[in-house]
Amino acid sequence: MTYDPTGHLLLTPIDREAPVRVQRLRQLGFGDRPDPAFDEFAHKLAEVTGAPYSMVNFIDENQQFFAGLHTPSGTHAGSDPGAAAGGGDGGVSRFMARDHGYCPHVVVRRKALVLEDVCDYPRFAGNPVVDEIGIRSYLGAPLIDRTGIALGTICVVDTEPRPWGRAGLETIKSLAAELIEQIHRREDGRI
Repeated sequence: MTYDPTGHLLLTPIDREAPVRVQRLRQLGFGDRPDPAFDEFAHKLAEVTGAPYSMVNFIDENQQFFAGLHTPSGTHAGSDPGAAAGGGDGGVSRFMARDHGYCPHVVVRRKALVLEDVCDYPRFAGNPVVDEIGIRSYLGAPLIDRTGIALGTICVVDTEPRPWGRAGLETIKSLAAELIEQIHRREDGRI
């Protein structure tokens, strides 16, 4: 576990790879605007897993950006970094603070994360998305490209506990590999 200088537990892990990730995301042209292909992939994630919310998420030093986003209503608040992360009439924002949610943990760990009920894990139950948005379950996997950089994640979340199990873990890992292959084809000019 990581602690700050005052001895308090840091809920969001230190991300030493962020500067290199930002350079790679810029090189790929990702991380600052919605992408229809990623929205389509997020929709596929939701269909395959049965989750109401799904994202293709790129992370920089300060925030997370959902380049692909699927919500139950199909609406989101666009790309205004000042928009709230929660729902409401404007939909879900494509931006979220780096200390909100579980994707920063997945990127730093470089491993998939399954939280069937976030309230079962003290480290994760205190995350702001639990109280502010009502997130109760999470399933995510890192997007590690051919250069070895974890660009971000794909993830699905629900407002109810979900028994993702081993099948969910294998599904999210397989879908992350599929998206990375699409990213590589796009970079190579084959898409």
